[in-house]
Amino acid sequence: MKKVKTIFWSATLILVLWEGLMPLGTLLFAHEYFNAGTKPLGYPDYFAYSLIICKVLGVIAIAYPNTPGLLKEWAYAGLAFNLIFAFISHACVDRNIGFMLMPLVFLAILAVSYIYNRKLQEVRHRSFSTH
Repeated sequence: MKKVKTIFWSATLILVLWEGLMPLGTLLFAHEYFNAGTKPLGYPDYFAYSLIICKVLGVIAIAYPNTPGLLKEWAYAGLAFNLIFAFISHACVDRNIGFMLMPLVFLAILAVSYIYNRKLQEVRHRSFSTH
């Protein structure tokens, strides 16, 4: 159980920092860069605001232990779609391999968090049903 928790929280902490705190920090403390990732791809400014809000809400739902299961599943799905479409956007617009690979790396980290979240839920369910 300890190994499962450690892997889950390690992957989830990376996501919280990268997909939550960094965009929020940019919006609050370096506002001139809030659209640095979306503007070169041709997206309007309001799209950057929407992404920041959705990313922050998503990582909160994933990291908060008492988030209802369905909401947590939607949060994982939303972040997965975001990362997949970031890859597609870079592949179609700037074709920069580094910008294309970065969302895939974080998609893999998201997958680890998701898989180990499921394992944690299974362990909790088994221990709850035996008591």
